Amino acid sequence: MNNVLEYKGYLGSVEFSAEDQCLCGKVEFINDLILFDGASVEAVQQSFRDAVDRYLESCAERDVQPDQPFKGSFNVRVGGALHRQAAQEARRRGVALNELVIQALRKELHA
Repeated sequence: MNNVLEYKGYLGSVEFSAEDQCLCGKVEFINDLILFDGASVEAVQQSFRDAVDRYLESCAERDVQPDQPFKGSFNVRVGGALHRQAAQEARRRGVALNELVIQALRKELHA
């Protein structure tokens, strides 16, 4: 089962609201709040696309950059001991710590 919608690089999650008797959703992985809803699967999909389009239009009208999901960097808090181990391993391999983390993620995610 997949409750994730994708449109123009944005991802939206969808849930059923028993209280409102509709499907409701939120655009994920951005700081701005974008909500959408619909009474059917087709309606919530269209509402999601419309919400993303309105958001992008609003940003253009205000001459601001729209928030983008997955900018390519993120902070990871691993604790001092693991940080030290990773830094030492990166040095042993002759790569930057960032490269070691990228390699580990690719290996773990089979990417």
